[in-house]
Amino acid sequence: MTAPNELPVPAGPALSPDVLRLASDAAGLIDKARARNTRRGYLADWVDFRVWCAKHDATPVPADPRVVALYLTDLAQGGAGRRPRKVSTIRRRVAALVHYHRAEGHELDVHDRVLRDTWAGIRRTYGRAPSAKRAAVTEFLRLLVASCPTDTLLGLRDRALLLVGFAGCFRRAELVALDVADCAFNQEGVFLMLNRSKTDQEGSGSEKAVPFGAHQETCPVRALTTWLEAAGITSGPVFRRVTRHGTVLPKRLLSESVALVVKRAVSAAQAEAIEQGNRWLADTLDPARYAGHSLRAGFITSAAAAGVSESDIMRQSGHRRADTLRKYIRHATAFRHNAAAKVGL
Repeated sequence: MTAPNELPVPAGPALSPDVLRLASDAAGLIDKARARNTRRGYLADWVDFRVWCAKHDATPVPADPRVVALYLTDLAQGGAGRRPRKVSTIRRRVAALVHYHRAEGHELDVHDRVLRDTWAGIRRTYGRAPSAKRAAVTEFLRLLVASCPTDTLLGLRDRALLLVGFAGCFRRAELVALDVADCAFNQEGVFLMLNRSKTDQEGSGSEKAVPFGAHQETCPVRALTTWLEAAGITSGPVFRRVTRHGTVLPKRLLSESVALVVKRAVSAAQAEAIEQGNRWLADTLDPARYAGHSLRAGFITSAAAAGVSESDIMRQSGHRRADTLRKYIRHATAFRHNAAAKVGL
């Protein structure tokens, strides 16, 4: 994400080919200082701002902070037929503008009074709590797993993905990044090596232990070995695409695919609930309310409800901050540790 044609080279006389090569390599490393999705999002934000400036005869760089304030207002209100943007999206736009200004040798004055107060007003006026996805707690996870057929490779893959994702408390990117070489099976379960994660951007590596389940139909270790054996996977990515004709492809699933697997299982479980006439369960199993994060949230919520200590949950989840974890725990114990339940009503 360096500026176009920018190379991090020292000032001085003509540089040797070796130094120029190193400068080019360094520019590539600078570009990888942020995650790929962040780089992609920043670039899209920057293009959007430049198009907006061209439309309104404004200079994109260096941008007048008051022009940026008008741009943010337009984003919040959804002008010119565009849908209003969320505050979280606008926050990223600001970060992208700051980044690209610096990349081109300028500083965007985010402390300018008009820009600062406009941004504060947008947060106060349009800000709202994010719509959290539901947690796939243990009793619901059983329904999702039961909805996956055991006589197709797609069903076996989905069962393994749901159970391993839940028991390992994986983030989506961590789950799809697993390779066969990262799996070490033993008599107690399987160790799964994480070569990189959201909280380990430098790739120091860590591992998670996933034990055998108490019930064969929901055992993550058995589901994983069954999938690998049935698909004939002995190396490379663990979770791969499966065509509608049942062909297992060599390419690994994308992070976004985890949400699709969860939603498909929820839809199937919802259809079963409707067929049984269980209206409450059918309404609860709304595919729009579940996503890839539902597995991770479901594990934390279920573990907290079962009385598992914060330290043990954090060991599996990889959380570094207890306060981030506690928002799940508060929800899991909202009724059990509720003062209104203890006053004799």
